[in-house]
Formats: sequence, structure tokens, C-alpha cells
Amino acid sequence: MLLWINGPFGGGKTQTAYELRRRLPGSVVCDPEEVGFGLHRMTPRALRGDFQDLPAWRQGVFEVLDLTLRRHRGAVIVPMTLVEGPYFEEIVGRLRESGHDVHHFALLARRETVLRRLSERGLGRGLKRESFAVAKLDRCLERLQGPEFAQHIRTDRLTVPQVADRIAASAGLTLVPNTDSPMRHRLRRMQVGVRHIRFI
Repeated sequence: MLLWINGPFGGGKTQTAYELRRRLPGSVVCDPEEVGFGLHRMTPRALRGDFQDLPAWRQGVFEVLDLTLRRHRGAVIVPMTLVEGPYFEEIVGRLRESGHDVHHFALLARRETVLRRLSERGLGRGLKRESFAVAKLDRCLERLQGPEFAQHIRTDRLTVPQVADRIAASAGLTLVPNTDSPMRHRLRRMQVGVRHIRFI
């Protein structure tokens, strides 16, 4: 089974993905950004654009996920913003056509909520460090409300563990109970955030 967690940048995809992995034995997180970063590192800086526009990225993500789904026994969790309909079909649609059990979730929230979350992860620089995410925010929120990107989960009033619970319930999965204290939950979120700071 594949759980694709979509949403705007700053929408909580990565935090939710690692919460699911923590509470779903045998699961693995596969991050398509890593394929994109590899392609960027191979490309002169002046030629770098949005790696999702590269056919090599879309084909590479499909092939890696197809391989993982065929050979890994546990759930495969994919946190990735993907709002272009043709690109979505090229990856998610092809995975479904290949016979894989794919569950897609779009994490949505009010613009103000996402901006607050982006500011909180800005390492003391507020939204300055998140200029790319802010520039894409309105387009992401608009596109992801389309029916092709269902199932939608409104996260404004939900904690990360609650979002994970909803995804698991919808997919028919049973998570290990969440026993984190509020302090442990904050520390865990900080650890995930630090591990996923992007310097390229």
C-alpha cells in the first residue's frame, strides 16, 4: 500500500509521514524530493528550475515507488507536493494502473495557518527563508481543492498525530497508540524538522 501525502509547502506532509512511520510497524518513507535534489546536483546551477518539470524526475519517482511497492512488505509513505494534474497522473495514475493500492491525501488549511507554520519553521528568519513556499502557496491551495486530489483533510485544528490517525483510518490501517506527552511530541517534531532542513 502507498500513502501519498500531498499538500502545500508547510502543510505538515513530512511531519505526518514520519508520525505514520513511527506508529506503523514495517512502514517506510520514500521522499521524491531526493530524486529531484540528485537531478539538481547533476545540473549546472543556471539550468536548474522546478525539478518536477523534468521527465526524468517523474519517471524516476515512478520507477522507485513501483520497485519499492513490489518488494517491500510494509506500507510506503510518500510526502510530496504535486499539484500539476498531468504530472499527478504520470506518477500516481500509473502506479494505480500497475495494480498498486494507492491512497492519496491532500492536507489543506487556511492560508493564514500555513503561513504561520512556515514562519515557525523559518529558523528565526520568519518567512524570508520560505520565499519559495510562500510564492507557491496560493496556487497549491487552489489546485489541491480539485476532486482529482481528494481525499482532503483540513488540518487547521488538528495535531500531527490526529492527522496521522485520520489517514490510517481511511486507509484501513491500525497505528500503534500515540503515547507521547506534549513535550515529547514537540521534541519529536523539532527532530524531524532539523533532519529535513534543505541547504540546496
